Amino acid sequence: MKLLENARLDSISSALSIDTGVCRISGRVESYSCKMAGNDKKLYKQLSSQEGTSSGNAVQALSPPQTLVGSPVYGSPILPPSGMPSVLVRTISTCSTHSDSNGPQFRDMISNKTLFYLKSTLNACFYPDYDFSDAKSDEFSREPTVQWVVDAVRSNLSPAGGDMFVNLESQLWGAVDEEIQLKDCDIYSYNPDLESDPYGEEGSLWSFNYFFYNKKLKRILFFSCHATSPLVDTDPSLKDEELEEMDLEQLSTAIDEEEEMNTVSPTEFGATSSTYPQELLSY
Repeated sequence: MKLLENARLDSISSALSIDTGVCRISGRVESYSCKMAGNDKKLYKQLSSQEGTSSGNAVQALSPPQTLVGSPVYGSPILPPSGMPSVLVRTISTCSTHSDSNGPQFRDMISNKTLFYLKSTLNACFYPDYDFSDAKSDEFSREPTVQWVVDAVRSNLSPAGGDMFVNLESQLWGAVDEEIQLKDCDIYSYNPDLESDPYGEEGSLWSFNYFFYNKKLKRILFFSCHATSPLVDTDPSLKDEELEEMDLEQLSTAIDEEEEMNTVSPTEFGATSSTYPQELLSY
């Protein structure tokens, strides 16, 4: 996967870094070519052999779309920002069914090659801190329509970003559409467990990871965003032992400074009893 330079997307990513005082939002919108390089081809063959198939068209089951889980059906659809394509209705080319007490349920499927593209995009985005090569298909979902994703993004960013996001929204989706042509995209999301989540650090409030895959262009646009609490300022790279050592050093420094203040009389700096309250002189 190769990162495609796009100054407009870079500007959108910078604008998605918002500190509201209530939460800190950080976003990224990046475009990647699906053309496999040498290392990509090697990894693809390796993963295909592990899965017991060499066919990129073999399919695996996805999880249900996160935008549908626990979400009510809108009584009236929210129209997309001006300049954005009309709502896309998903066409399911392949799906599987399984039965439970509530009857048959449909699950979207994904080809091994497309799944590989999604994992490779994550690897490219979060390298070298994370490796998603072993991510399972059920950690991903296929989203039903562009509008569902627009609404889901809005439901997170609008309350948190307020007017900042309202002013940015049409620019965001305009830039995304210009780069990836939304009407021709399949949309996937990555919904890992806490252990695998790159945004699973302490203080994380919410996050989302969307992939807009245009097969014709052989390109994926990755849109990721997360919010953290401003109350958590600790650097997550520090280990507990380092934090304890840092706390002790800070405490020791504070004690030394207090003792120094206690041993210095104000009169040493030319002050007299007339220039300082009596309480300070007797302290």
